Amino acid sequence: MTESSSAARQPERRHFFKRKKTCPFSGQNAIVIDYKDTKTLQKYVSERGRIIPRRITAVSAKRQRELANAIKRARFLGLLPYTVK
Repeated sequence: MTESSSAARQPERRHFFKRKKTCPFSGQNAIVIDYKDTKTLQKYVSERGRIIPRRITAVSAKRQRELANAIKRARFLGLLPYTVK
């Protein structure tokens, strides 16, 4: 059996272009992280009430720490729920 015949049986792999994620809180016209802005903070909290990790949201490490503190502060003040019933 030759290599060309065995290679022909394997399906071609499709390579998709992976876009580089950019932080929504960095750069010009960026959103400011504020614990009182619950509408923005709600985007970074799952439906179960957990903070979404930065590998999914593409937030930089520094801004992720600020975001986590803002979410925790909003939870403490009762603006965001800790969990969903």
